[in-house]
Amino acid sequence: MEGGPIYMGVDVSATTVRAALVSATGEVYEITQEAISDDPEVVLRGVRSSLERLRERARERRWVIRSAGVGVPGLVNARAQRVEAAPNLSSLVKVDVSREVADVVGCPVLIENDANLAAYGEFVCGAAQGRANVIYIAVGTGIGAGLICDGKLYRGSLGFAGEFGHTTVDPEGLPCACGNRGCLETIASGPNIVRRARERLFRDRSSSLSRLAVPGSGELTPERIATEALNGDDFSLMILEQTGKWIGIAVANVINLLDLDMVVLGGGVMVAGDLLLGPIIAEVKRRAFTAMAAHCEIVASLLGGRAGVIGGAMLARDTLP
Repeated sequence: MEGGPIYMGVDVSATTVRAALVSATGEVYEITQEAISDDPEVVLRGVRSSLERLRERARERRWVIRSAGVGVPGLVNARAQRVEAAPNLSSLVKVDVSREVADVVGCPVLIENDANLAAYGEFVCGAAQGRANVIYIAVGTGIGAGLICDGKLYRGSLGFAGEFGHTTVDPEGLPCACGNRGCLETIASGPNIVRRARERLFRDRSSSLSRLAVPGSGELTPERIATEALNGDDFSLMILEQTGKWIGIAVANVINLLDLDMVVLGGGVMVAGDLLLGPIIAEVKRRAFTAMAAHCEIVASLLGGRAGVIGGAMLARDTLP
């Protein structure tokens, strides 16, 4: 494509900045990624570096970047285009990501919660096409969610709707970065899946039979637990089953509340596929009203790690001049 309009999607997570040039129909033409940490200077440097590479690529191809959508993990005041709170990347409260993007690429920019953008991406181009009432849930460093209600992105009164990971599932549970105790995120997020696995390996001698317990076998990560589960490791399967149960409890509550058409699960942990989906679906069937559970389809993300950048680009396409 030469000289046509193109859109930019930017997805800022607790550990990376991913940015992409996306066509008007949702096709990713160019994508780049930078590692970041929870430091204002590092965040801005990562954002700027990613965007500068894409800007130059667009100039080489004579692509016109019409607008950009930026997703961040936290509470976003959409009217003020400001991050109000970001428990897993507190530096975002101190930086103006929207202005940084606009300064580099020179086009209109919107900033939005990252899960909202991923939800919009799945709704427009992914697994939720044709569905009117959808929740997208991302299980990663944190647990976020975006809602599509009656075919529109639902933000709530203040723009903060969708904080699924901060649903209380264990009132006596661990403290959460948000200030609450016993949030779903303290049990089922990526770092807490690893924490639970380490604790179980330490106290349960039978767990030493797991390949995860072999000295020098590599770093323990959610992805590695999922991989070992896929390879048939009983301990890893048990950790995923417990994780799915907790997520399923929270999903059942949302289905009972909103009577959804679809739940889309994304994030790095979903490399486990049906091994995580299965326990979630089973728990939903146990806890949600039968008619609503039967109607609501629970599926893995179709767009995977690109849901956020595609959603950002498509929301910018649909809402900015």
